[in-house]
Amino acid sequence: MLHINDLVYRIEGRPLFDGATIAISEGQKVGLVGPNGAGKSTLLRLIRGEISPDAGSVELRPGARMASVAQEAPGGPDSAVEHVLGADVERARLLTRLAEAEATHDGMAQAEIHARLAEIGAHAAPARAARILSGLGFDEAMQTAACSSFSGGWRMRIALARTLFANADILLLDEPTNHLDLEATIWLESHLAAWPGTLVVVSHDRDLLNAVTDRIAHVEGGRLVSYRGNFDQFLRQRAERREHAAKSAQRVEAERKKLQAFIDRFRAKATKAAQAQSRVKALERLGSADAPPPAYEVAFSFPSPETLAPPLIAIDDVTLGYGDAPPVLKGINLRIDQDDRIALLGANGNGKSTLMKLLAGRLEPRAGRMVRPSKLRIGYFAQHQADELIPGETAFQHMRRVMADQHESKVRAHLGRFGLTQARGDTPVEQLSGGEKARLLFALVTRDAPHLLLLDEPTNHLDIEARDALIEAVNDYSGAVVFIAHDRRMVELAAERLWLVADGRCRPYEGDLDDYRRLLLETARATPDRGGVASDADARATRRDQRRAAAERREKLKPLKDVVRKAEAEVEKLTRERDRLAAILADPKLYDGPQAKVAEATRAKGKVDADLEAAEERWLAAAEAYEAAEAEALADA
Repeated sequence: MLHINDLVYRIEGRPLFDGATIAISEGQKVGLVGPNGAGKSTLLRLIRGEISPDAGSVELRPGARMASVAQEAPGGPDSAVEHVLGADVERARLLTRLAEAEATHDGMAQAEIHARLAEIGAHAAPARAARILSGLGFDEAMQTAACSSFSGGWRMRIALARTLFANADILLLDEPTNHLDLEATIWLESHLAAWPGTLVVVSHDRDLLNAVTDRIAHVEGGRLVSYRGNFDQFLRQRAERREHAAKSAQRVEAERKKLQAFIDRFRAKATKAAQAQSRVKALERLGSADAPPPAYEVAFSFPSPETLAPPLIAIDDVTLGYGDAPPVLKGINLRIDQDDRIALLGANGNGKSTLMKLLAGRLEPRAGRMVRPSKLRIGYFAQHQADELIPGETAFQHMRRVMADQHESKVRAHLGRFGLTQARGDTPVEQLSGGEKARLLFALVTRDAPHLLLLDEPTNHLDIEARDALIEAVNDYSGAVVFIAHDRRMVELAAERLWLVADGRCRPYEGDLDDYRRLLLETARATPDRGGVASDADARATRRDQRRAAAERREKLKPLKDVVRKAEAEVEKLTRERDRLAAILADPKLYDGPQAKVAEATRAKGKVDADLEAAEERWLAAAEAYEAAEAEALADA
């Protein structure tokens, strides 16, 4: 389907790609990964033909249809569904011809056009377009609204829907979840996993890469290194390759030192001259085996606040809204303590950001009351704040303005908490990447060690390593955190409580994220093809039935799920022990000591490898049993 051969591309003389090669077969779903700035988006532009390589080639199968999301958000008077339908150029052309044939009463032409429309499934196209828009969060009224009436984020969803609707052979998607909420992201995962075509997707969403891809292309050192399987399998294979490369480099270096020592010792001795010369040739043949470059790492660290008496916030029967418009949320009764980790669930437009504004003190209750300590400090992170950064000023200047009473060293140390070194700290913000701007915002909102962090889509523009660092920082933080994120991994690993914002209410959600995902997918399957919504009474009854059924399934499956979790914990424990022993065996100093320690470490590593293999088999068997039981329970529902 797609061949990239010895690709070379330079930016201002710096090679971004140097000999990159990959062949993608028809039907493969490839995740393109690598740190920010590695060239992933540039590679998609090269594939689309928007820019030309300096050398090498990009070859697409003749006649193959390619689709990607337009860079500019759609506007104008066309409705959302009309804009999506416009992606099917042949259908639009046939409908125009049909209108002309009807105007001229050309029966033969009408028959031919109707036959072709039936052949390409044109009559089902509006329902298919509506399903896609519905999956991305558009209700019936929104689908018929003009594109110009939507905000930029919703317009980009329309552009994504148009791309998904296009009858393409290969899809190129660049961070498709950036403008989506968790609910739309879950739908997109399901849609792409079932889509039969070829896919190349750039994403920092680990769950999407695991759910959708069967191959990973890692941009590394200007080349494309291919791995079979999804993202988790890629991580395992890459770690094994790095370990093997490190050991090879150590063996080569040890042999090099041994040969060089012999040469240095006996080169001048006539009796050993021949042997020394042979060692010189052997040394030349040995070549080099460079150790792998250090893994890309980033670390975040939120400053710790002092402890306040609980609760940090108590909300009693609060109603929220804007101006004279109907209330957005009502009947809110919630409490936040300093050790809380809370994720907000609910589709965009249901009021999550409105609730965040209440917690941040940027919106006052219409009714009810909210109580909080006078000493409470709050840090509020929102993506739109990146637009408020001052062009021409550096990250350091931004921080110095809000930390005017602090010494320069403390200001830079705070920036360093978020991976902004002195060089990046002295870089104008317009030259920073999206991820670096997000790190600057983290630094700004945590400058006074807040007791409560409010994070609204904090993972946008962060690469996978930075997302993992953020999750670790949230877990280590001694204050409370309330966050909205479309990244399921962050919700699963950082949230201890879930609040569902829906139907004008905010309530604790008793299930886990797997339960919520099943609920969303079941609701999507129940949605009519036209993309509309059922009546409020029907919807509430459906949701009650679904919650009851989900609770019954959860109780039935709990023993099997506990077995899976126990097996997974055992695999993680043995993996850490294997990595610890591998590090010991990779240390050259070990071999300078008693050989008994070498043998002991080798035996221990061998035992752990065997135990890990057995544990992984138990884990896979438990997971298969759970998935089979889950599928059976869903089939019976």
